[in-house]
Amino acid sequence: MTVTDIGAAGASAPILTEEGLRQYREDGFTVVRGLFGRDEVDRLCAEFTALHAAGRPVPGHFEPRPGDDPLHRHPRVMQPHEFVPLARRALLDARLRDVLETLFGEEVLAAQSMFYFKPPGARGQALHQDNFYLRVEPGTCVAAWLACDVIDRENGGLEVVPGTHRMGLFCPEEADVELSFAREYVPPPAGLAAVPVDMAPGDVLFFAGSLVHGSQPNRSGDRFRRSFIAHYVGRSAERIGQYYRTLSMGGDRVTLPESEGAGPCGTEFAPQGPH
Repeated sequence: MTVTDIGAAGASAPILTEEGLRQYREDGFTVVRGLFGRDEVDRLCAEFTALHAAGRPVPGHFEPRPGDDPLHRHPRVMQPHEFVPLARRALLDARLRDVLETLFGEEVLAAQSMFYFKPPGARGQALHQDNFYLRVEPGTCVAAWLACDVIDRENGGLEVVPGTHRMGLFCPEEADVELSFAREYVPPPAGLAAVPVDMAPGDVLFFAGSLVHGSQPNRSGDRFRRSFIAHYVGRSAERIGQYYRTLSMGGDRVTLPESEGAGPCGTEFAPQGPH
């Protein structure tokens, strides 16, 4: 499916197939291939490339700094929908809404957006669970993870642990700082293992907030692994972390009471030496 304008209406038939919904319920994730057109992905990437090239930090959102660590030079962009109009349009896209309402079975609210550059040599993010950070109560969040490059094991593609979406939140261990920019690490439960999810530009991976997932470092010599990531909650959610300023899919602010113990998605290690 190719639609040339972010925010355009989706097809009249449901975007998520019965097989996709079955996989989501059984495994905690599903991929909708080609949900966004390559031209849309290219425009989104161009916006963030220009943001980086401008060399001006956006406090609280994007703060690159010099150093040997690729993630210092190309840090992730947090809540870009609050200052990049195209990111806001992507966050509130009608096609995402179509799939999300099928997964939640109700109206959805947008809670967060992020853009990851993940340049060559960058560390990954150890296995973790998103709702450990969002603290949605009751229920959980759902992520929509848009691939902006060819994404595979070499450049640090996502890995998921199927079935963990039914297990609640685990108490994380500390991650290996050499491999992960974030502190939290959730080992796969006994009998389960992480499996890779290879993706093409425009593919969107949807997964539940308790699904254990993460990524390895980008070991390629010259390939970025760019992605636009958004989190959503059902309209019946009663509480969420203060960091997550929820919006209706029409763009109106919807204030939810604050839950405890929440924070930005992935607690970053304090700056270290070269990586």
